[in-house]
Amino acid sequence: MKAMKEVLSWIVPIVIGLLVALLIKQFVFQLVRVDGPSMDPNLSDNERVVVFKQSTIHRGSVVVFQAQGVDPSATTKTDYVKRVIGLPGDTVESKDGNLYVNNKKVKQSYIGTDERTTGTGNWTLSSLSNIHAWSKNVNANKVPKGEYFVLGDHRSVSNDGRYWGYVPKSKILGVVKVPFWSSDKTAKNNINTEWKNYFE
Repeated sequence: MKAMKEVLSWIVPIVIGLLVALLIKQFVFQLVRVDGPSMDPNLSDNERVVVFKQSTIHRGSVVVFQAQGVDPSATTKTDYVKRVIGLPGDTVESKDGNLYVNNKKVKQSYIGTDERTTGTGNWTLSSLSNIHAWSKNVNANKVPKGEYFVLGDHRSVSNDGRYWGYVPKSKILGVVKVPFWSSDKTAKNNINTEWKNYFE
């Protein structure tokens, strides 16, 4: 009996610790590894970031979402990291390297001129849906209710909403924050900012 109590005295704390860790991962935050160059120069390939599950999504927020069922090429469970450009109900268009949301020019201080112009192109949401033959929301000129329009920061290499459409809120795991241990102050600012001044 004494041996059983002794075994339980170290098993119970371990079990409780594991349950707490699982609950935190499920509902609070988790660490995620960035895969690929689509968020350069702000997030690099193999960089570790924190995803907060309960954070409010703003225009300019960087989010992680489950791409299977969103991007037709994602045939297995795959997480994508992208920046939210348009919220539900927004119109989004691109002209000569500038983004416009609800006819207001977006302040893109988080990327350089080259990232803004190379690969971004000239388009509206409706024209993108036709050019790339989106499977849903064809000809919609506004971001649908409960969905988000996202782009990668490195536009010329990013596989993003321009090619497959919108991300449902139900697919979003949370909002990305660069952790305190990162030495890249510019990336921290460009990712962690709440983007209250989103427009020029």
